[in-house]
Amino acid sequence: MPTIRERVSLKPYNTLGFAVEARFFVHADSLDSLREAAAFARDKNLPLLLLGGGSNIVLTQPFAGVAVELALRGRHITPGARPVLTASAGENWHQLVQWSLQQQAFGLENLSLIPGTLGAAPIQNIGAYGVELRDSFSGLQAMQLSTGDIHHFSAADCQFGYRDSVFKGELQDQYAIVQVSLSLHKQDRPNTDYAALRELLERQQQAMTAQAVSDAVCTLRRSKLPDPAVLGNAGSFFKNPVVDNAHLQQLKTAWPHIVAHPVSPTQSKLAAGWLVEQAGFKGCTYQGVGVHEQQALVLVNRGTGTGQQLLALAAEIQAAVQQQFSVQLEIEPRIY
Repeated sequence: MPTIRERVSLKPYNTLGFAVEARFFVHADSLDSLREAAAFARDKNLPLLLLGGGSNIVLTQPFAGVAVELALRGRHITPGARPVLTASAGENWHQLVQWSLQQQAFGLENLSLIPGTLGAAPIQNIGAYGVELRDSFSGLQAMQLSTGDIHHFSAADCQFGYRDSVFKGELQDQYAIVQVSLSLHKQDRPNTDYAALRELLERQQQAMTAQAVSDAVCTLRRSKLPDPAVLGNAGSFFKNPVVDNAHLQQLKTAWPHIVAHPVSPTQSKLAAGWLVEQAGFKGCTYQGVGVHEQQALVLVNRGTGTGQQLLALAAEIQAAVQQQFSVQLEIEPRIY
């Protein structure tokens, strides 16, 4: 049986740094300890909170259940025409990307410096700079929390969408992802289609290698996004909304410089950060929380904030954007 601690502060386990307490806490570094933690929660009829890097959650109140830190480790690459990287859920995502490059296995470089752990990556279908996790996804293993059984999920099973998967929908809270496999490339042919990334590489007169792309992505992210160790945040707080092109044309009449990218012949994706900035919230402070000065898409804990204050600010932003642009912003991190 793993050690079950009581009344544990979750401040070190969420990147917003909100100091809420969990009734019980388990450090699960093996399948057996995870299975036993889930059984303990079932026996006591308590909810379960699975924690990876804590970079995509907002804790608004004490958690009256069992918080489980998923700390499973291990990684290896199976060689082949497409090298397959297989790793445990507790592996740090960015460190895994850098390790894959060192092993001459390419394809994840555009996703460098995304916070969190591997286990959370498929849940969100993480993406950045023109690449998403599903582009390299091969399969995953997940534990069914009600039985402790391990099940395999293919890409089709995961039902990936924009920052979405089946684990955020019909299977939410039913499985703990324990291992993920990614199909990579032996050829160093990085994706430089994203304009800001390509322009930075050209200015730096860098060779278009995967490592150069990774370094450039890190430079871009650090220039826009605060370090959670310095200023609490959960990265992008709102999803980029998708609108019909007819709606976009109406918006362009009033805001000719609106930032949008086509996603289909009939729809376009708006830059949520641009909308928040135009609504006047960039750099604002609301009680102990606020909006980052450099990136309006990032809501921050200025040191004394609470999850409830952050949600109140988010609601104000959503209402203002809805009134000004007739666009509904959807919160990206999960609320507890």
